[in-house]
Amino acid sequence: METLKAFIRPPPPCFDYKTAVHAETRSTVAAVHPELMDLVQGGSLVLVQKRRFGPVPEWRRWFVEPESIWVLGTSHLSEKSAADVERVVRAIRPDNVVVELCRSRAGIMYASADDQNAPLLNSNMFSLSGSRFFGAISRSINLGGQSALALRLLLAVFSSKITSGSNRTFGDEFRAARKAAEEVGSQLVLGDRPIEITLERAWNSLNWNEKLRLVTLLFRGITSPSLGNKEGDFEIEEKGSDPFELYEQLSSTYPSLLQPLIHERDTYLAWSLKRSKAVNNCKTVVGVIGKGHMNGVVYALMADQGDLRFRDLAGRTSKESWVKSLIKGLIRDTIIAVVLWALYEQLQTAF
Repeated sequence: METLKAFIRPPPPCFDYKTAVHAETRSTVAAVHPELMDLVQGGSLVLVQKRRFGPVPEWRRWFVEPESIWVLGTSHLSEKSAADVERVVRAIRPDNVVVELCRSRAGIMYASADDQNAPLLNSNMFSLSGSRFFGAISRSINLGGQSALALRLLLAVFSSKITSGSNRTFGDEFRAARKAAEEVGSQLVLGDRPIEITLERAWNSLNWNEKLRLVTLLFRGITSPSLGNKEGDFEIEEKGSDPFELYEQLSSTYPSLLQPLIHERDTYLAWSLKRSKAVNNCKTVVGVIGKGHMNGVVYALMADQGDLRFRDLAGRTSKESWVKSLIKGLIRDTIIAVVLWALYEQLQTAF
């Protein structure tokens, strides 16, 4: 597997985003947006100003970074988070609103909360969104490969089962961000790395023993009548829990997943907030991200030394010999056939 060409710097254990920018955020909010002070006090809203950013790389001197970036941490299943997003966007009226979604999951922002016909299209972070289900599958294979698709389908069903106990639908804060951005005339920006690439890198970071354990764990979770007890290698939270916890638990059980699932995406989100083409030469940006990403994203905004390029953050795997590729392809096709069958069976029952 090809590694990233530049080193992704995770936050050191001593870094706390609240401490790093709290005083500056508090003073600014007190002066211009006192109605948002409760969010600052709760640690869900922070401000990172341009003078705190790392240096702009020499090869990108033409780029003008935003003057200020507001980062709002949300819970993906919280009604309050959706209301907080609307409050922040309407108060700040930014040039851009960057959301923790990629093109493959952008449909979440437009999905109706009452739509029960296609639960996998709008129900969780692994959703296969698009006008047609098999069109979404084709796009997923093209970007991430067959293994990433199989893992995504398993995680989609598994995550749906975890969140089925909640009275809230997944992604209300993203729908609120779209609505508020349209109201104030902000540009909406998809800020997350394509999930297909993330899952491809996650799958390839595991050895074969870990892959087998992970697939077995997910199948057990999908077919188990209850998620309240310990399944496989980690404690599965009760239904209705925030799906970000699934990433955290997987990364704890399989440490090699921490880099592709968390650290690389934190850096990608930070890149989208301050150095993507969409935010060039604008004054204010609001980022709407899961609260679990706050520490890593704020650190990446401040610690970046200008040595990362977009292709480093969206790194792909290198080509293999045709023999090895054929053998892996046969294994993948078998796994995918089993996964699609299991998915079909699961869709016959209501979560």
